[in-house]
Amino acid sequence: MPFNIPILLTWLRVALIPLVVGVYYLPTPWLPVADRNMASTLVFIVAAITDWFDGFLARRWNQTSAFGAFLDPVADKLMVAGALLVLVQLDRVNAILAFIIIGREIAISALREWMAQIGASKSVAVSSLGKIKTAAQMTAIPLLLFHDILLGAVDTQVWGERLLLIACVLTVWSMCYYLKLAWPLIKEKAGSLD
Repeated sequence: MPFNIPILLTWLRVALIPLVVGVYYLPTPWLPVADRNMASTLVFIVAAITDWFDGFLARRWNQTSAFGAFLDPVADKLMVAGALLVLVQLDRVNAILAFIIIGREIAISALREWMAQIGASKSVAVSSLGKIKTAAQMTAIPLLLFHDILLGAVDTQVWGERLLLIACVLTVWSMCYYLKLAWPLIKEKAGSLD
């Protein structure tokens, strides 16, 4: 396993996931609800920044690796899934939306794994649609974790719900896009099994 700054940042992101979730299980006298929301939001934002920063550094310093390419999306999916599960438990996110987002991540990960095994991973490379979905998701989640009025004017719950709904629509759309790209190969491989 290679060890460099980008991979260290990815591991840091994995280590921060239990903190995003764990603050909500501390006794109230230790950390009031508003402070839990703030702590979880800040930890999630730091983790999201490491997501951008580790990829930037890996490309800039030419430290990309197969292990880093594997670990980075796993860390992202764990971070999003952990935050969404907490938000469902706190009744800030509809369970159906969380299921769609997490289910899509699992399905597309499996599709990418299969495409890589048959040597066609570039067919399902990350698209601009997937990047917009991720941006909406990574903005919605901290707003929902914060769960308060920001700057005296912005209801983060309302805006978080709207952005998460947009992310959910883009999630389904991007999944259909990836499946459409992969469909000819899926049909070809299925036909070769007959």
